[in-house]
Amino acid sequence: MGDKIKVLMTGAGAPGGPGIIQALKKDNKIHLHVADANLNASGRYIYKDCTFYKLPKASDDNFIGFLLDLCIEIGIDVIFPLVTKELFELSIHKQKFLKKGIKVIVSDEDALFLTNNKCSIYKHLKDNKIEVPKFFIVNNKKELKEAVIKLNYGKVPVVIKPCIGNGSRGIRVLDGTADRFDLLFNQKPTSIFSTLEEVMTSIGDKEIPKIVVSEYLPGAELTIDTIVKNGVLLDCLIRTRTSIRSGISTSGKFIENKEVYEYVKKIVSVIPGLNGPIGFQVKKSAKGKYLLLESNPRIQGTSVAALGLGINLPLRAVNQALGIALEKLSRNSGISFIRYYQEAFYDS
Repeated sequence: MGDKIKVLMTGAGAPGGPGIIQALKKDNKIHLHVADANLNASGRYIYKDCTFYKLPKASDDNFIGFLLDLCIEIGIDVIFPLVTKELFELSIHKQKFLKKGIKVIVSDEDALFLTNNKCSIYKHLKDNKIEVPKFFIVNNKKELKEAVIKLNYGKVPVVIKPCIGNGSRGIRVLDGTADRFDLLFNQKPTSIFSTLEEVMTSIGDKEIPKIVVSEYLPGAELTIDTIVKNGVLLDCLIRTRTSIRSGISTSGKFIENKEVYEYVKKIVSVIPGLNGPIGFQVKKSAKGKYLLLESNPRIQGTSVAALGLGINLPLRAVNQALGIALEKLSRNSGISFIRYYQEAFYDS
């Protein structure tokens, strides 16, 4: 392969995996390898010219050892992980890979844990005088009920989220005034709207994980795709979330918004150790201010929509990891996008 850059992308079966593979393959200097814990990951079959490797799960004791040996054997230059659980293992053991000349696209351990924890990030930003939604951190059912009432439940909706979540699991918008008939017949069963009473009944006598209880942000929601270098915002693309399925944007539009740009820049500036592609979601409050909904310390699947602007964010992330200076973005708005499903077939 000559002087090609050998990249190993893990999470080939992640929702955004095939799109990120497509983006990386646009540069003929990249020799792409893909991997997943699932032998039948979609990315394995959609792009058959990429060599596929089956990995242990991130929770397995041999995950790091297996991955390091594999990278040395095939001469990998850069690891591009898409799976959140893998990020933590790779961050903790990053020096093992760097000693072998292998770059890992992952933030430092402390920054990673901070941005992946909804309670910690809110508290950290508040301590640094950066505005976030009104919130309480609760540890049990009694504290949960008290916090919900303090946020005027019954008059306005209130949001509850596990501090460390996975997808939309455990997230509920508690609205005592919601039309129950509408929720039953007009909303999908996956609707996150509920009531305090229903949640209390569901908890019963069981212990709950640590939860952040926060004000509901009723306005428009935006997603921000960034590339960061140790507290410095290098790239920042802002897009609307016009339609969403299972928490994933399926259509939207890239826009300019100075308020949101400055807000994200402030957030990034107080989290040293953030590196590579980082995702943020903000939503407009009842007072008309965009505030942080959540942060994702990895590349977001829909970030590949920026290809419509002529911007290849996965490739820019690889270049940053290799120490290649990023050219200034020439365009950041004016393109809309819609995503669709695509099948992969294999001999079973």
